[in-house]
Amino acid sequence: MDGVRTVRAFTLLAVIAIIAGGWMSQGVNTSSIEDDSLGPLISDESFTEQDHSADIAPESNNEGDSEIEISTGLIAGGMTAIGSLAIGSFFFEVMRVTVLIALVTPWLAQIKKNRDDMLTRGRILGYLEANAGIHFSALRDALGLANGVTAYHLHMLEAQGEIISWRDGKLRRYAVTKLSNEELGRIRNPIAGTRLAILEVLSTSGHLGLNGKQIQKKLAISRQLLSHHLSELRNQELVEATTNGRRPNWRLSENGIETLKISVQISRAEANT
Repeated sequence: MDGVRTVRAFTLLAVIAIIAGGWMSQGVNTSSIEDDSLGPLISDESFTEQDHSADIAPESNNEGDSEIEISTGLIAGGMTAIGSLAIGSFFFEVMRVTVLIALVTPWLAQIKKNRDDMLTRGRILGYLEANAGIHFSALRDALGLANGVTAYHLHMLEAQGEIISWRDGKLRRYAVTKLSNEELGRIRNPIAGTRLAILEVLSTSGHLGLNGKQIQKKLAISRQLLSHHLSELRNQELVEATTNGRRPNWRLSENGIETLKISVQISRAEANT
């Protein structure tokens, strides 16, 4: 992923800045100590040389101050860059996953592969087959894995073509690659909130369906809000009219039944973590 390479380059530059700043600071301190040690060696008889060096001293001090400012700026800039990554990882799951893959994965990749790795990946694959579309944190908590371990194995499985992932707002979701395009389309766009509630109500109404007033009464929502959501669900071909007229009965379409099943599955899996 491009984000992984960006994080690695960003972190490398930050570390280089900190090291360079520390090295410059140490050099300035060493130079200052050497200058102080030369003071007692100057004899009282060399007033002319002292007067001449006194004219040069201010220039030397200015150079030292400049080097201190640069070294301090490098260290502060590097620490700020690393701190911004840490803060971003704390608030945004997408960034946390990217940072973990970029910084933790290379270290874990050096660990010798063993039977535990294969078992962990098998657990992840099995869970994703049963809970396609689940996001990173919910998967991690459900399997009881650490952040770095989860990110490492998901990255390896994706590199091997076993799973796919996509961004969903602040989250990153995962699924196995053997899903059909139709199934993947439903998983990428799960129904939630009021629309999910409408589908759940209609799922118990049978082939005859329910009219708007009946749905409105069950969900205790306004007629305008119900009309808006029904219109969107119909445009997505998730519900269909069972009668003609201005106020028809509504029921789930075949696509709606499958979408409801997947949406409820994702919602319950994430609610249990």
